Amino acid sequence: MSKKILTTPISAEDLADIKIGDVIYLTGHIVTCRDVPHRRVVEEGRELPLDIRGGAILHAGPIIRKMDDGGKEAFEMVSVGPTTSMRMEKFEREFIAKTGVRLIVGKGGMGEGTMSGCKEFGAIHCVFPAGCAVVAATQVEEIESADWTELGMPETLWKCRVKEFGPLIVSIDAHGNNLFEQNKVKFNEKKDAALAEILPQVGFIK
Repeated sequence: MSKKILTTPISAEDLADIKIGDVIYLTGHIVTCRDVPHRRVVEEGRELPLDIRGGAILHAGPIIRKMDDGGKEAFEMVSVGPTTSMRMEKFEREFIAKTGVRLIVGKGGMGEGTMSGCKEFGAIHCVFPAGCAVVAATQVEEIESADWTELGMPETLWKCRVKEFGPLIVSIDAHGNNLFEQNKVKFNEKKDAALAEILPQVGFIK
């Protein structure tokens, strides 16, 4: 099976045949974007200082090292582990609508608002494996810009050029299907069957 690689800018057509559970990679650009930038866009009605239409964001608070590139300020990615995506759930649908972002990457699943936004506006959410922050940093070829630096390192919008960034596991596809929610149903069915078998055998335990 061929390796699925998305390249920014991403179109709705690029996402049409991608399904939950697929493993994909990203080449192009991705911008770190956590709670405060989401709040600024959705609650304060502010415009992002960079265009992410057709682009990708990463729910992450990276560790960045400042470099001196011949007198010019430069940055090096030290570590960039995903943060819990559910923290952005209350903002994500409107954020997708306002910014035109196509790919959202984070840790763990997201809920109905994000499902709705992905389906209506043509976007997907993916999970980057937890515990691989240093590995993820090696896939950042260059940090091209930094915006809203007054928010501090974790909340700054770091625009990164990446090559085959991943693996990214698709948790919500552009049709609104949600891998985590579907798995919950399957796991609960198995749990109920297991409990029905086990409980009669341990009913003597008080």
